[in-house]
Amino acid sequence: MSTKLNLPSMNGLRAFESAGRHLTFRAAAEELGVTQGAVAQQVRGLESDLGIRLFLRESRGLALTAQGRDYHAAVSRSLAQISSATERLLPSPSKVTISATPTFASKWLIPRLAEFTEQHSDIDLRVTATEKVLSFHTDGIDLAIRQGEPPPSAYHTTHLLFPQEIVAVCSPALFTDGPKRLTLGELANFPLLHDTHDLWPSFLEMLGGPTTSQIRGLRLSQTTLCIDAALAGQGVALASRFLVERDLNDGRLMQPVLETLKGEQNFYLLAPRHDHSVAAKTVSNWLKKHV
Repeated sequence: MSTKLNLPSMNGLRAFESAGRHLTFRAAAEELGVTQGAVAQQVRGLESDLGIRLFLRESRGLALTAQGRDYHAAVSRSLAQISSATERLLPSPSKVTISATPTFASKWLIPRLAEFTEQHSDIDLRVTATEKVLSFHTDGIDLAIRQGEPPPSAYHTTHLLFPQEIVAVCSPALFTDGPKRLTLGELANFPLLHDTHDLWPSFLEMLGGPTTSQIRGLRLSQTTLCIDAALAGQGVALASRFLVERDLNDGRLMQPVLETLKGEQNFYLLAPRHDHSVAAKTVSNWLKKHV
């Protein structure tokens, strides 16, 4: 057995709820995107259907009657509940979580997030910056970017994103007489910025330079800190070319030495072999497009 609901006009209720909050028909009309006259007409129609006065029309605006205040509180709660229930039914943006090394996240990914968001506004992209090896399932990770080729696995796929091509970089401001190329002997006169990868011995050896025991300079825990120190004119850093490409192109950094070192710690994209969402596949393809 069904019971017929005794409901007034929904448009009238919305107009009444908005006018009751603002206490002017003009503000309610702006909020609802209709004319002030339309709001007044809808409220009058609601009062006529109910057979009671909801507002007192005063010179300075509107005032709710005693019955109007009680009814407005109930209508506001009901409309809020309907709105909340409707939002829960609507599809939310697809969420994709990327785990990336701090240097990759800060120097490559974050500067390009605006481009991704513009192209894929329906995807809620989240970035976790860590060096730790995380579990796709346990940690809720959809994609991971790691340096160094991971061992073969039946649980994830591996795709080479960027080969490690190491270049020396520094700020042009490091040179008082203007930017120039440095010989091996001249390079030794500048502060060298070291990270945990400790690539300066191999780089200098490639140039015919000194042994490890002769190398001094500022030591930092992450490559991104070395790049930041180089940008600040603190010395010469080593970094993968793709991480500093924008800074080189924009003139914030320069290569004081043209030689490059081919490293073995390439950057790879990892993804679960199964349970790939459409959104994660979209992000994966976007990353691969920039290779």
